[in-house]
Amino acid sequence: MKIRKGDKVRVLSGKDRGREGSVTQAFPTEDKVLIEGVNMAKRHQKPTSATMQGGIIDKAMPIHVSNVAVLSPSDGQPTRIGYRFTDTGDKVRVCRRTGVDLDG
Repeated sequence: MKIRKGDKVRVLSGKDRGREGSVTQAFPTEDKVLIEGVNMAKRHQKPTSATMQGGIIDKAMPIHVSNVAVLSPSDGQPTRIGYRFTDTGDKVRVCRRTGVDLDG
């Protein structure tokens, strides 16, 4: 999976199409990511010692990685991601549109 925690992404399809946010958590085994403020759902919360008050809360739900695209750091447009190796042998992610490194 080419999308990682901390990446700025744009939603390409679904009810939140066009919205942007940063990835707060990635689930590589499920091919899903959690984006702050995107794909919100109402969930019933039972009162516990950690959360004294129960009720209906808004919770961000995971979205499939095929429905999001990473934003290019140079121009802020959605882009695909490729890989290349540096001179020292490190593997880095590269923006396909502009060729800018996404890592480091």
